[in-house]
Amino acid sequence: MHADEFGFGTQIRKSPYFDATVRWGATGFSVYNHMYIPRDFGNPEQNFWNLVNDAILCDVAVERQVEITGPDAARFVQMLTPRDLSKMAVGQCKYVLITNAEGGILNDPILLRLAENHFWISLADSDILLWAQGVAVHSGLDVHICEPDVSPLQLQGPKSGEIMKALFGDEIMDLKYYWLRELTLDGIPLIVSRTGWSSELGYELYLRNSAHGDALWERIMAAGMEFGLKPGHTSSIRRIEGGMLSYHADADIKTNPFELGLDRLCNLDMESDFIGKAALRRIRDEGVKRIQIGLIIDADPLKGPNTTFWQINHDGVEVGKVTSAVYSPRLERNIALAMVAVEHAHIGHQLEVVLPSGPTTATVVERPFFDPKKSLAAA
Repeated sequence: MHADEFGFGTQIRKSPYFDATVRWGATGFSVYNHMYIPRDFGNPEQNFWNLVNDAILCDVAVERQVEITGPDAARFVQMLTPRDLSKMAVGQCKYVLITNAEGGILNDPILLRLAENHFWISLADSDILLWAQGVAVHSGLDVHICEPDVSPLQLQGPKSGEIMKALFGDEIMDLKYYWLRELTLDGIPLIVSRTGWSSELGYELYLRNSAHGDALWERIMAAGMEFGLKPGHTSSIRRIEGGMLSYHADADIKTNPFELGLDRLCNLDMESDFIGKAALRRIRDEGVKRIQIGLIIDADPLKGPNTTFWQINHDGVEVGKVTSAVYSPRLERNIALAMVAVEHAHIGHQLEVVLPSGPTTATVVERPFFDPKKSLAAA
């Protein structure tokens, strides 16, 4: 299949790796941050096994960067998130939440600090560039906000370290979990971080010049050949096993951090002000009415992830919804993340889930479903 066989217009952007992914077998795409992302290389279950046994290379150029620079950059970035950034070092990455005035979550990105006054917000799917520019207009702070020419790839899986060593030499093994480094590969400018959306050992390679997209993809695939590297896509199976959020599915503008059990990302008693501080304090003090849970769903193996929210009932009354569900071939279970009324959230509780095929029973379990201490990713 050739790239020109897809009927794509110009209003949705193609990544610098687009042609390479089509060459390497991408058969389906979805849209994320106004850009096409490969979502299908033939078999999602095989993609999962490739990820957990060897390594996969994923085009995640859709993780657009919001770049914040200027004398007040650090103060401005702290305004956007309830997470305390006062001890964030240059070269460090942090998982943060961006909240609005009501305490709702606008995005759950990775924040990278490239220099004292140079930050990237590596986005999930929502228009934070516009939000940040709007906040800046009325902030009185001296900052410059733009979307730079930066396109990440994810190299994920247990063999990813060996592949990185083949590409960059032994020194790359010193890169710690959630830290970054400025590097070049064959003259291609990169930021490399020990992060990723897989719960496995992994790296993200942020290309700083889209003209090199094709060359970078081919160079990594060539280096990874002997380690079993395959082209792939972010795995719904693995990320649900790991309890990782998908924005617009498990969280949205009407979801607050406490409903997701993400209190650790909110320092509501720090001196610094941030958008949503008063609302989040009120939510904390009043308590939440619903909360995220893990579920095991009793049914034949699901054929793929859910494409709609499935209603959850108890004694004939609606008490919540399944937000992300998939069959895990490793756990041999249908696993799901769901949002339910707090009184139905205790472990072992039985609920009814209305699947497209009809109602079935489900049991509340601990999440994440696999490797709860993230020992694989942080090793």
